[in-house]
Amino acid sequence: MLKKLRSIFSGPQDPPAQPTAIPAGERVYAVGDIHGRHDLFQAIIERIEADDAARGPADTTVILLGDLVDRGPDSAGVMRTARHWASTRKVRVLAGNHEEMFLGSFRRDDTLRHFLRHGGRETMLSYMDYDAYARTTIEELRALMPEVVPAEDVAFMRAMEDRIRIGDYLFVHAGIRPGVAIEQQQVADLRWIRGEFLQDRSLRDFAVVHGHTITDSPEVTPLRIGIDTGAYATGRLTAIGLEGTQRWLLTVESPTAAQAN
Repeated sequence: MLKKLRSIFSGPQDPPAQPTAIPAGERVYAVGDIHGRHDLFQAIIERIEADDAARGPADTTVILLGDLVDRGPDSAGVMRTARHWASTRKVRVLAGNHEEMFLGSFRRDDTLRHFLRHGGRETMLSYMDYDAYARTTIEELRALMPEVVPAEDVAFMRAMEDRIRIGDYLFVHAGIRPGVAIEQQQVADLRWIRGEFLQDRSLRDFAVVHGHTITDSPEVTPLRIGIDTGAYATGRLTAIGLEGTQRWLLTVESPTAAQAN
């Protein structure tokens, strides 16, 4: 009876699962939502480079889980550094819902309004002077965007991927629709889904690594790893390393976040 009560009140449990693995000889690092925190992005790059070197030779892939832009103060710097890093090693980048909004803002005024209300204002201010921004109407701002946002950044966003499968791991920005095959997943779900995915406890033969939904600390379970620790607000950016069946976390903090702890 006591065991039954514990089961009722402990909530849904993740089912037992076989260990997930990265193929032999490979190593993967995934980085959570950066959201314009160029300072933290530079710090996590240093941590990953040092950690990768210390662990010895491997075919290493770095995956940025999307939402590089918006909310934080220097999205332009994040984009510039991401493009440079991708030119020096194997870096693959997923498109998040904020990249989707950013790209859509070049085409539609209503999308631009939505973008600006959800962190896009900070993005645009990282590309242009405040006085110039403040003087523009929505229509004028959209007309200016191709001039102030480098074409290289736009091309970089357009080339971002929607999902990446390596071994027993699937990397996406937000999550997946339960019960739908990977190949049939809708882009909208991969970039936007929350509740249905987070509450799902069904068995599958792969683990999902994602960002999008902020948690106080990384959520690491056998079949789901969430590493969006709210960098723009908390000052903490999280990455996870994967090799064979091993998993390890890397976290960087701004000085103010460290003091708050």
